[in-house]
Amino acid sequence: MIITDAQVHIWASGKPGHDHRQVSAFTVEDLIAEMDEAGVDAAVIHPPVSWDPESNALAEDASARFPNRFAVLGQVPLDAQQTSRELLKNWRKRPGQCGLRYPLVRADQQNWPFDGTLDWLWPVAEAEGLPIATMAWRFLPEFARIAERHPALRLIIDHCGLIRQEKGAAAFANIDAVTALARFPNVALKATGAPGYSQQGYPFRDIHDGLHRLYDAFGPDRFFWGTDITRMPCSWKQCITLFTEELPWLQGDTLTRVMGPAIRDWIGWHPIAQQSPEGAGN
Repeated sequence: MIITDAQVHIWASGKPGHDHRQVSAFTVEDLIAEMDEAGVDAAVIHPPVSWDPESNALAEDASARFPNRFAVLGQVPLDAQQTSRELLKNWRKRPGQCGLRYPLVRADQQNWPFDGTLDWLWPVAEAEGLPIATMAWRFLPEFARIAERHPALRLIIDHCGLIRQEKGAAAFANIDAVTALARFPNVALKATGAPGYSQQGYPFRDIHDGLHRLYDAFGPDRFFWGTDITRMPCSWKQCITLFTEELPWLQGDTLTRVMGPAIRDWIGWHPIAQQSPEGAGN
């Protein structure tokens, strides 16, 4: 099984928000050392532009240096429409770039899904074949409308689609609305950050039923394992074994798919699939 983490960050300046590790830099070398220790073969880097404006270039450099280990879901400025349109025409020619990711967490971005700022992005990404990931829990009804209007645009719901700052049952209060989005075949879900929603220690049994519901809704081709490791309350190995050992309904070929091939297929990143596991880290 070749394990691909659907979401990691690296940065070189600026401290992140309080829920991530409070360090001014987390380099690709730091990331690789932890991946190797845990047995993670590859990862999709999400540049944390909100606290390191140069992180997009940092992610591309990491992918250029380690093309079989890292893909990127990067960013272009959303409020610089003309320049960004031009950038997206050749986006996949940039090192590692397989799509886009916008958390929309800054205070000035809260209304962007509703005020027209993003309206240009969806059709351009659809035409260019660029998947987009976002923290859709903030605007689920509008997200459904976007999915319906742009059926060829591959969309990814971040972090299980759950209420980010809540835990336990409160985090899953919107799960009916999240699972309802599975009716759109162009919508997938990253099961990233799952341990962070638990009120318990490993193996986080209070989130198992919720994960099962999400998996049943989206299936193995649209349900992606990952961590967002720099804000997890547990080790990377425990993030892995939560899925590989503690969820009896996730086994065999479907488990293998969730742990790597599904995210690679969804974003169109295939270098690892073309080589043996022994060469994954080369």
